Amino acid sequence: MAENAIAIIGVGYVGLPLAIGLANHHADIVAFDIDEERIRELANGVDRNDPNKLKKTYPKSLEFTSDLSKINRASAYIVTVPTPIDNNRLPDLTLLENSCKIIASVISKDNLVIIESTVYPGVTEEVCGPLIQEVSGLVKGRDFYLGYSPERINPGDLKNNLESVVKIIAGQDPETLERMKAIYAPVITAGLYPAKSIQVAEAAKIVENVQRDLNIALMNELAMIFDRMGIRTADVLDAAATKWNFQKFTPGLVGGHCIGVDPYYLISKAEGLGYYPELIRAARRLNNGLAEHISQKTVDLIVNSGRSINDSKIGILGLTFKENVADVRNRQSPIIVDELSRYGATIVCHDPYADHRILFDNYGVQVSPMEMLTELDALVIIVPHLPYLEKPMNELMAMLKKDGIFIDVKSAFDLKKMPESIRYWSL
Repeated sequence: MAENAIAIIGVGYVGLPLAIGLANHHADIVAFDIDEERIRELANGVDRNDPNKLKKTYPKSLEFTSDLSKINRASAYIVTVPTPIDNNRLPDLTLLENSCKIIASVISKDNLVIIESTVYPGVTEEVCGPLIQEVSGLVKGRDFYLGYSPERINPGDLKNNLESVVKIIAGQDPETLERMKAIYAPVITAGLYPAKSIQVAEAAKIVENVQRDLNIALMNELAMIFDRMGIRTADVLDAAATKWNFQKFTPGLVGGHCIGVDPYYLISKAEGLGYYPELIRAARRLNNGLAEHISQKTVDLIVNSGRSINDSKIGILGLTFKENVADVRNRQSPIIVDELSRYGATIVCHDPYADHRILFDNYGVQVSPMEMLTELDALVIIVPHLPYLEKPMNELMAMLKKDGIFIDVKSAFDLKKMPESIRYWSL
């Protein structure tokens, strides 16, 4: 059946590109968000999450709204809200549950509800479905139908975008799956993968990010071992990568909404079933502790150079969770800023993409103009945004005092171009 309209619930990093993609192929797409300011901005072509802040023109078939009465014309609802963890690192389904209640207030008979938010296996059918049924009075599987399709949006990645990545879909019955194919197939040029069940699709999303977390944790552990040996990890990985079956992952800080969060959803579900996942937990502990390791290494390098940490001035470049994006969710950089500040050092931060207000209001991190990064005892490049990589090396070096310390966390800069007077360290 053709859908009357398709409503997207949550217009953030996942919902916006999905809404645009669908609007390019379907006649009526309505993107809903409770953030009225966000909706006003999008209606005016402004996306606060765009690092380049360029004004956009969206397809005419796409309507942005915070008005519930505008989405009741839909016959398919797609939920793309975040699913974070709480202060105890337990799954927080509040936004997802609120979205289900919103849908339940407008849903009609034979409507389709698709969850794209990351969840542990069972949430779609055991939490979302019953909640919608309870609030709406409609019966799950008879009056409305459930599907799941995990999002695979990678902010800042121009190659692996919505259209070019295979999309997993799963429905509660064959008819629901066919409706999902009709929605997604025109958009996803890479093709669709029908999973065996909704729980299989939910689990697949978790596994994708658990695997990445484990691989990064291994690299981070190797980096700490090689650092004690006086060996540069990047050189080791370059050498090892000459073997045909070596997979070259790199060490680094883990942040963002996926890798640093999703493993806890599987951990929580596993523990509820009486299994304690040791390897996944170990990877999380190791990756969560890397910011403190980098902070301590910075302090050690400054002290060993004969400087006083209390009187030192440290510049930090890159505060978002990854390169060339504005996203600061579950970021590790404020931990480094806080740790170094506790030692009495003066910290000067810069980021060309991050929302300065969010960083200050939520994390207490003050962002300064690049001109303020002068006479530094150490320069720590946490996230090597493209503007930093494109900056001439002599301009970066000019920020440092003589015999200053250059900390290239991700080994993004050419070591051969470093002046001999500079003390260089990378993870």
